[in-house]
Amino acid sequence: MRPLLPLFLAGVALSACATTATPERPASPVPPPTAWRTPPPNPQGALAADWWTLLGDAQLNALVDKALARNADIALATARVDEARALSRAAHSALLPTVDAVAGLQGSRQLDAFGRSYESTAEQVGLRVAYEVDLWGRVRDLDAAGRASLQASAAARDSVRLAVAATVARAYVGLLSLDAQLAVAKQTIAAREAGLHVITRREGAGYSTKLERDQAQAELAGVRRQVPALELAIARLEASISALTGDPPGPVARGGDLAGLLKTPIPVEAPASLLARRPDIAQAQDSLIAADASLAASRAQLLPQLRLSVSADRVFTDALPNPVALWNVGAGLAQPLFNGGRLKAQVQASQARKAQAAASYRGVVLNAFAETETALRAVDALQRQEREIAAQRAAIAEAARRAKDRYRAGYASYLEQIDAERGLLAADQAVIQAREGRAVAAIDLARALGGGWTPTP
Repeated sequence: MRPLLPLFLAGVALSACATTATPERPASPVPPPTAWRTPPPNPQGALAADWWTLLGDAQLNALVDKALARNADIALATARVDEARALSRAAHSALLPTVDAVAGLQGSRQLDAFGRSYESTAEQVGLRVAYEVDLWGRVRDLDAAGRASLQASAAARDSVRLAVAATVARAYVGLLSLDAQLAVAKQTIAAREAGLHVITRREGAGYSTKLERDQAQAELAGVRRQVPALELAIARLEASISALTGDPPGPVARGGDLAGLLKTPIPVEAPASLLARRPDIAQAQDSLIAADASLAASRAQLLPQLRLSVSADRVFTDALPNPVALWNVGAGLAQPLFNGGRLKAQVQASQARKAQAAASYRGVVLNAFAETETALRAVDALQRQEREIAAQRAAIAEAARRAKDRYRAGYASYLEQIDAERGLLAADQAVIQAREGRAVAAIDLARALGGGWTPTP
């Protein structure tokens, strides 16, 4: 055993010291544009990881923090990361030898040369050491694939976190929008009730007709019917937010109002930085690395495999006066000859998975640039639209005031006042929708930029 054991230990040491190198990240399949087509509203600085604080609502900050800590989808993604980490450790353990302790007890009854029976007991204890010499890097490639899969799983978890934060922010903005619409509806109802009271008095004095009173009642009922629909929408959105934050359905506290959101524009970096700032791109990259390493490992399965083994035992038996020491040192070389094409099929399957990962990587990068360009254009367009709608609303409000004065002075019909009030209600709703759209576009832009994501070590 003495001349063979050093060779075994040397082979184990050399192979175990050959650690897996970190694979280089694949280059982008699509060259990034030199500049964004739409000028960013804030081209200075990088987006922070807590980007939702730019909206300027403390209650929104609390909701997002709670969702990141208690959301079920994030918990599921985190458990998948834990699974990937365990599988990566299992793949890495193949780089080390296996050591097993064995023990056995055997009793027997036999005949000696004179035909007399006797009983004996034997006890055996020992160690078994086995190791696969990684001649072609198969085990190291599997280790690299496991580590890349772990990184892809972590990036997928971060994508879920970003999606949850953006969903909570969008839902909260929608909630403030519904609150504003409900407030406008209630203000309009109060104004219509006051108008109906005036018309009823004028009808009693003979200055208005029953037709005008019926028209006023119809307009009042038309606005009143909006209230239950808005209240139902608010309840549904509150339930959605509660589910995102891990709470049972219930009321959601508000901070500010819709008009006070987003006083600071979303900072936007150069297009090239997007490749390192989005978790879905990192996930696609790591998936491609894992697929490439798995392909190399499947190809190495077609080559010979060398396994070393050492065993040492000590046997105690009542048939002998002293224990017996046994040992064995061996090396085995196995070359696949026939397996029905199974190994070649595994190589082909690995090639197909690598092609899928490459296509997915390209699609993710293209989608990232498209989402960011669309979000930038939406932010710019909705900001300009909000300014125009605000100017329109001011003009309509002045026209409605004049129409009311003309009707009360007897210079115009009630139909003219109704048309002006309808226009004012529509303008108020348009202002609310424009503010909501501007805030949602900013949220979409922050998500498209990766939400200030940085890779997890």
